[in-house]
Amino acid sequence: MSNYIMELRKLVGKRPIILTTAGAIVLDKENRVLMQHRGDNDLWGLPGGAVELGETVEETAIREVLEETGLNISNLNFFNIYSGEGQHYIYPNGDEVYFICITYYTRDYKGEIQIDGVESKEIRFFNINDLPSNIAPTIIYILDELRYKLNNNLL
Repeated sequence: MSNYIMELRKLVGKRPIILTTAGAIVLDKENRVLMQHRGDNDLWGLPGGAVELGETVEETAIREVLEETGLNISNLNFFNIYSGEGQHYIYPNGDEVYFICITYYTRDYKGEIQIDGVESKEIRFFNINDLPSNIAPTIIYILDELRYKLNNNLL
């Protein structure tokens, strides 16, 4: 978590804040989606995280994927922006947020998957029609749209 967010939390405590995030849907050659089994909430999600001060959302998506998976991504394509009540989340420590989640997709990645054992417990590709059951609630909307687009050859 960035110093900015930690400093903000000192001022507002656990009260809800609006948090801008960016992440990427990474697809392999078989159109399987890369998912991360998170260490903080024991749920599956997509790699991504908070935008840092002065950072573009594209830079955030690239940095977060690298930090959380070990993969270098390129050629980002805009997927969608998610906000509103469906992006309300309470972290295990009680911190409350409403995400504004800017999501990209790419099929271009290099490197080997690396699991840090802290942010990520497991990272692997899944068929969009055979996902794990314990998915972070804020990610379900993204995966539903991805499933629709992949099943209808729209990506």
